Amino acid sequence: MSEIPGDLKFLKSHEWARAEGAGRVTVGISDHAQGLLGDLVYVELPNVGDRVEAGNASAVVESVKAASDVYSPVTGKVIEVNTALADKPETINEDAYGEGWIFVVEAEEPEQLNELLSPDDYAELLEDEDH
Repeated sequence: MSEIPGDLKFLKSHEWARAEGAGRVTVGISDHAQGLLGDLVYVELPNVGDRVEAGNASAVVESVKAASDVYSPVTGKVIEVNTALADKPETINEDAYGEGWIFVVEAEEPEQLNELLSPDDYAELLEDEDH
């Protein structure tokens, strides 16, 4: 079972969200998701300044197996993107919860994070998927 950091919230579609304070929310895909996708070969990032909606596709990760949308956990404006992923998409495979972050949103409604899965709920979801 992949490790699930306790400070994150999760979407059922396997994105994670880390509240950074002041409405900033860093977004990536879970270790479980990168494991299912396999070796990532391309990441399509949103643009800084883009407005993203909670639950809508905001980025794309592509592996040798498939392309997968990355959904935003909150509504707001993209204020930062991980441009290093353009040259090294495999960073997500190596460090999904650290250097493999994808984008940062300035949340319009930070309380949207309360609607996401806790680490324990996410672990339960993964267990259910495996059975």
